[in-house]
Amino acid sequence: MEKLHILWTNADEEVFDKMVLMYARNSKRKGWWNDIELIIWGPTAKLATESESVARGIQELLEAGVVISACKSCSDALKTTPRLTEMGVDVKYVGKNLTEILKSGGKLLSV
Repeated sequence: MEKLHILWTNADEEVFDKMVLMYARNSKRKGWWNDIELIIWGPTAKLATESESVARGIQELLEAGVVISACKSCSDALKTTPRLTEMGVDVKYVGKNLTEILKSGGKLLSV
């Protein structure tokens, strides 16, 4: 299976720019993975909606074909659900999906 899931939980803007964005973008452009899903979890939901630079990076990834979802429980608690949805992020409950990825041996990169 050529699918990579990136679980993004570190709300440091430089981590997003120099790891999450860089790796996801290059993986898609260079064909390292067929499918990539970025999962926004926890405080990263707030960073994604408050930082213009991060918001631009998310838009770039969406345009490149990266699927982006966000934890609804987290985004509701942080009051970021409307903005994430507006940005094109699929806001949903992701705990069960994450468990299925882990149990099935799927490729998961946690940042």
